[in-house]
Amino acid sequence: MQWRSVPYWVPSLFFAAVVALQGCSLAHVDDNLPYGVLNNNDLQLVEDGLPTYLLMVDGLIENWPKSESLLSSGADLYGAYAGLFVKEPERARKLSIKALDYGFRAACAHDKDYCDLRSLSVPEFEALLEDANKGDVPVLFSLGGAWAGYIQQNTNDWNAVAELGRVEAIMERIVALDEHYQYGQAHMYLGVLNSILPASLGGNPELAKTHFEQAVQLADGKNLLAQVLYAEKYARLLFDRELHDSLLNEVLAADPDVHGLTLQNTYAQQQAEALLADADDYF
Repeated sequence: MQWRSVPYWVPSLFFAAVVALQGCSLAHVDDNLPYGVLNNNDLQLVEDGLPTYLLMVDGLIENWPKSESLLSSGADLYGAYAGLFVKEPERARKLSIKALDYGFRAACAHDKDYCDLRSLSVPEFEALLEDANKGDVPVLFSLGGAWAGYIQQNTNDWNAVAELGRVEAIMERIVALDEHYQYGQAHMYLGVLNSILPASLGGNPELAKTHFEQAVQLADGKNLLAQVLYAEKYARLLFDRELHDSLLNEVLAADPDVHGLTLQNTYAQQQAEALLADADDYF
């Protein structure tokens, strides 16, 4: 199987989405079923089986079209599948649109004030986020991830790219409300958002470093993806070979077997191997 660089938000949202299925009204599904995926170290097997989850969630949403938990799971799963496994650009774009639609519907189901987020002016959008509380964090994280995935799949559409600031605003609000949520992965988003460009072109690598360091600290060695992205998005941007190799070697030396994170950590270790393999050519 040929692995490729994927959007930084995709893996974390996939694993969060599978866990979210536990909160749905699935009377005949054992609560431990999602961990059959999360604790699996076979990425190919998950790729083959994920469409079943997508179809299951679609069917459940047909029955419960205003279920926040189901809509959020649909947003997360479709975004993850599009970013991780779909190689055809047009198909990936179509799936990302569906993910974002589910994300907006989940937000609307959560709070009627969130029903027209996309049409709000920037000041109105920011004012609404200021009123958010800790109970809004899960749905905001799901929406932010789906929105980021949509932008990633539509980089040729300037209208889509122009919305990236709204994703950043969402993640900044999540950090302010509950930076520990999902092992500090909102910090991970902000780290990448601030390291997309070098400082000379408007990026903020030092702020990116602060967010990456916080993400790694909050993960406490359990989420290896934070270190991989720190190496890929920051250390490579600054051509810091020592930091790059140190972070990735730590990932490879770590035990990936963490309940609920085994699959994500297995993916992170594969990415770490790939980044180290071409480091001599990059630096």
